[in-house]
Amino acid sequence: MRVPGIVLGLLLAMLVTGAVGDAAAQAPAPPPIVGNVYTVTYVEVMPTSTAEALAHLKRYVQAARKEDGNVRCEIVQRIDEPNQLVVLAVWKDQPAFEAHGKGASWSDMREKVTAIRNAPIDQRVHGALSVGPVDWKPAPGAVVVVTHVDVIPPRKDDGVAAVKQLAEESRKGDGNVMFEVVQQNNRPNHFTVVEMWKTAKAVTAHSMAPATREFRDKLAPATGALYDERKYRPVE
Repeated sequence: MRVPGIVLGLLLAMLVTGAVGDAAAQAPAPPPIVGNVYTVTYVEVMPTSTAEALAHLKRYVQAARKEDGNVRCEIVQRIDEPNQLVVLAVWKDQPAFEAHGKGASWSDMREKVTAIRNAPIDQRVHGALSVGPVDWKPAPGAVVVVTHVDVIPPRKDDGVAAVKQLAEESRKGDGNVMFEVVQQNNRPNHFTVVEMWKTAKAVTAHSMAPATREFRDKLAPATGALYDERKYRPVE
């Protein structure tokens, strides 16, 4: 008996959907992070709601800093795109981070910011890869650069080596305040680079430094997505 094309197509779609669902259900949970937990939370709200979002985030940060296990919590605001903000936080360990996620400060902030969002809140959870002291404070007039680095899974180890070497060299650069590289827990081939420089000129000089250019050359054949570098100012 010949099966009509439309029926065959539906059957295939059901099989594929079931296979994808089964694969997702069987995907192992990421291992717990050992040591400090670094979170990078991207927030994008409607431009007309920027001031409201800042007020919500400032209240959230003040509350989060008082919680047991919080090491650091700061807000940065994107240069020329002020409705795009990032919360950079560090928690002493996985239990402290998980407790925060169940608490009122996180849920209240999410509810208020979601109501004025342009895009859903995007939180990335990381473990340390190459970091310095965690108790840094935003420097007046400083520029914070946040970069998402994505390499293809077979080149993960190459990516780790490249970003660690970049961090070691960049900390020696004139005007560097801090340079952190953290590794995403659920996607170990994804990294976030967070760097602070005293001035915009220092950022420009770093972009042209031999170590930076060498890093970009090494990264190019292994990259899995566009190199996503964004510049921010610390929020007082």
